[in-house]
Amino acid sequence: MTRTRGLLTAAAVPLIMMAGCARSGEAGSAPAAEPIAESAPANPVVLVRIAQQGGFVPANFAYGRLPEITVYSDGRVISNGPVPLSYPGPALPNLLVSRITPARAQQWADDAVKAGVKSGADLGTPGVTDIPDTVLTATSQGKTETVRVNALRQARPDDPYLTAEQRAARKKLAAYADELTGFADSVSSPAPDVYRPLGVVALVEAYVAGDVEQPEKAWPGPALPGEELNAGTGLHCVAVTGAEKDTILAAAGAANQLTPWTSGGKQWKVTFRPLLPDETGGCAALKGAR
Repeated sequence: MTRTRGLLTAAAVPLIMMAGCARSGEAGSAPAAEPIAESAPANPVVLVRIAQQGGFVPANFAYGRLPEITVYSDGRVISNGPVPLSYPGPALPNLLVSRITPARAQQWADDAVKAGVKSGADLGTPGVTDIPDTVLTATSQGKTETVRVNALRQARPDDPYLTAEQRAARKKLAAYADELTGFADSVSSPAPDVYRPLGVVALVEAYVAGDVEQPEKAWPGPALPGEELNAGTGLHCVAVTGAEKDTILAAAGAANQLTPWTSGGKQWKVTFRPLLPDETGGCAALKGAR
């Protein structure tokens, strides 16, 4: 049998990012709430996280992408908000934080385990390629379970590479994931706030001019390109916190994904990755990204 090649190519990434972040309501609209500063607890507990890993994507996207949704034990729910349907897109992701009760947050984690989030579970490998894995993590009764599912939503219902049991398990997990992300997409009361991180990482690479000429901006932070993130990625990393982080976020708010940033007499491409409450250690928090 011939495996079908997936359509997730580097050229499609900007469109996929914009589509994946869209919510119900006016296209490209953003919440009216003012940004708020998030004070992370000493040891924030991730109760549920749904993220994408792998796939045929460029390095800056693989290391810079954010989870679809993260639920914390204190009731914070951090998810991707809507972004303008334009190209190039804004430099900064639109992260939103909603708040539910800790009891409801824990129930979601318990439900995740019931839905099949269990370490070591075999969900099979469908007959598609270049599609990211959906990674679901849940902490229930003091134990953390993680399951990795390739092409969770893209596999055909009758995929011959999957057993009937695997197809059924995938359907159950997909229904749970859709329910959870559906909450983030539809929550309106109270309205979510704009998530303001305690730290942000700049993923830096050499700038290559494209077909759409962009005005350059002077980099307002530590000298670029910074330390190499991982050998062979072509990416360097600079992490900032405090007032310097606020300066960089303000500058990035007036930039887009293709803005050339100047530092040390050179132009650089920068991908901005806000750090979540459980992500500590600056650049080290992203070294294991896939």
